[in-house]
Amino acid sequence: MTDFTELFNLKGKKIIVTGGAQGIGHEFVKAFKQAGAEIVVLDISDKVASLSSLNVGYIKCDLMEVEKIKLYFKQALELLDGKLDVLINCAGIIKRSPAVDVPLDTWQKIFNLNVLSLFELSRLAAAEMKKFGQGKIINLSSIVSIVGAYNSSPYSASKGAVLQLTKSLSNEWAQYGIQVNAIAPGYILTDMNSDILQDPVRKKEFEDRIPSKKWGDPQDIVGTAMFLATKASDYVTGILIPVDGGVLSR
Repeated sequence: MTDFTELFNLKGKKIIVTGGAQGIGHEFVKAFKQAGAEIVVLDISDKVASLSSLNVGYIKCDLMEVEKIKLYFKQALELLDGKLDVLINCAGIIKRSPAVDVPLDTWQKIFNLNVLSLFELSRLAAAEMKKFGQGKIINLSSIVSIVGAYNSSPYSASKGAVLQLTKSLSNEWAQYGIQVNAIAPGYILTDMNSDILQDPVRKKEFEDRIPSKKWGDPQDIVGTAMFLATKASDYVTGILIPVDGGVLSR
C-alpha cells in the first residue's frame, strides 16, 4: 500500500540547483531547504549573503565555461557526500534585440549557458543517478519554447532546445528510474524581465496577454518544481508544465 505521506517528502534529498542565487532559482533553494533537502548552488552571482543564511553549499562558477563543468559538478557532488537525487537546471540568460542585430558570439553565449551547460550537467547527473536506480532532472524552459518570442530569437531557440532535450533525455533515462521534465514559466517578476517591468506601456501590453491579468511571482513556480522533485511524479517524465497564468491556453 502506498504511503501517501511520503509522496512529497524531500527530507534528506540531495539537490543541485544552477542559478540558485537569485530569481526563480533562489525561490527553489529556499523552499527545498525548508523541506529538509541538502542543496548545492552553482551560480556566477556574488549575491551569496542570502545563500549563506540558508546554510547551503555554494560554488561560484561560470557555466558558460563548458570545459570546466565536469570540475564544478565533481565539487558539488563532493559537498553532497557523493549522492545526487535531484538536478534543477535553472541558470539562463536573455539578450533582447532584433534578430538582424544579434552578434553571433551573443548567440553562442546564450546557447552555452541555456543549452550546452544543461546538457552536460544532465548527463553527468544521470551517470550518478543510474547507480541508485532513481533521480529527477528538472529543466527550466519557457513559454517561448512553444510560442515565438519577439526580439529574443536566440533565447527562444535555446528554450525550444531545452524542451526537445527534455523529451529526448527522458526517453533514454526513464528505464533507469530517472525522470526528466521541464517547467515553462510565463511572464514572471524577475530581474530577467526588468527592462519590460520598468516600461509601464510594455508591462501593460504583456499583462493584457495573461488570462490571469497579472504577472507571476517567482514563488508561483515552486510548487510545480517540488512535485517534479518528489515521488509524486515517479511516473511523469518527458513533459513540459506551463506555469503562466493561462498564456498558452489562449
